[in-house]
Amino acid sequence: MLFLQLLVVLVAIIIGARLGGIGLGVMGGVGLAILSFVFGLQPTAPPIDVMLMIAAVIAAASCMQAAGGLEYMVKVAEHILRRNPAKVTILSPIVTYLFTFIAGTGHIAYSVLPVIAEVARETKIRPERPLGIAVIASQQAITASPISAATVALLGLLAGFDISLFDILKVTVPATLIGVLVGAFCSMKVGKELEDDPEYQRRLKEGMIEEVTQESTRIENLSKARISVLIFLFATFLIVLFGSIDSLRPSFEVNGQVTMLNMPSIIEIIMLSTAAVILLVCRIDGIKAVQGNIFPAGMQAVIAIFGIAWMGDTFIAGNLEQLKGSIEQVVQSMPWLFGVALFVMSILLYSQAATIRAVVPLGIALGISPLLLIALFPAVNGYFFIPNYPTVVAAINFDRTGTTRIGKYILNHSFMMPGLVSTIVAILVGLLLIQVLF
Repeated sequence: MLFLQLLVVLVAIIIGARLGGIGLGVMGGVGLAILSFVFGLQPTAPPIDVMLMIAAVIAAASCMQAAGGLEYMVKVAEHILRRNPAKVTILSPIVTYLFTFIAGTGHIAYSVLPVIAEVARETKIRPERPLGIAVIASQQAITASPISAATVALLGLLAGFDISLFDILKVTVPATLIGVLVGAFCSMKVGKELEDDPEYQRRLKEGMIEEVTQESTRIENLSKARISVLIFLFATFLIVLFGSIDSLRPSFEVNGQVTMLNMPSIIEIIMLSTAAVILLVCRIDGIKAVQGNIFPAGMQAVIAIFGIAWMGDTFIAGNLEQLKGSIEQVVQSMPWLFGVALFVMSILLYSQAATIRAVVPLGIALGISPLLLIALFPAVNGYFFIPNYPTVVAAINFDRTGTTRIGKYILNHSFMMPGLVSTIVAILVGLLLIQVLF
């Protein structure tokens, strides 16, 4: 029965991933229905707090985008890259990392990628080098951003272990940043030089490459854009501050017991307030906030976590004793195997947050140290492995030289080496940091 239920869960995940969009979440609902009505498992509580935190963050980020904040950040990136074109392979991943870290979403990379591709081509640097690691950096930064859906999900699951947001960040930020930098240095010699690449030469001869300078979109109101970014940055700073210093949080007396306001509520309050402040100060129509690409992408993440996490929690809770009895000793003797499980599930789920909510509860149930779970957090960045994630596809299309590509054997693509290097280095650095810092 355990294996049949596991098969139901995996089939729901695979079909949902193929459907795309909200397919992952709704197929989680189908899997949950089969587990409950056919196998008789009692559904657990849905992950309400995680969903609400993500919704609040997406509301604030969408309002910033509506005010032109994301476009302004892209303008800053373009300025940095064009002033230092020879260093594009090192600067590009730093730019996409920082922007994703600030915004909590990797979707900002779509606007930066064409600029990276053209700066590299104009400088006669193989575009595959900066583009490959830039995409990977935008993924790694998700596991370092204090307001990303994945970090919020991990914080919610580890809240019962006296783990603060700062405890997570002081491991994941340096670990992922070092991983990205090592990946960038390894990317500097990838492939032939641009002038020697046969595909590039073929496209030049056939006139497929025109001299077109890629510019970022025009910002309607620069002052509003800057103000929205500053408001969003301040809100992010407040979340890190409240997450790091418990004494700053409000306390309430309930039935004679003093209760401190928890971090999920603080994130929800601050981010909803941030969205409101941006709308009021920048005089933005609230309807415009839901028309950008941030809002629909964020809501897809909410639906995905709703269905997948609920189904996964129900499966784990209903089979906890069997799961512990069969794999507890193996995982405890070789805990790195849990990192492999996170990596493989992220390939299937195409979402760091959904992977955390689906798999980490099992790790907690198996008695894996919460600090080890933090060190293994970057393992959820495995969805570069199969080259069909939107940012991966976008990078390939933006490279007019043809150097950024999917290989003949599918898995020998431009993102495999920087992705594996960055992820492995980030995990190793994380394992070192938890020994030093705790």
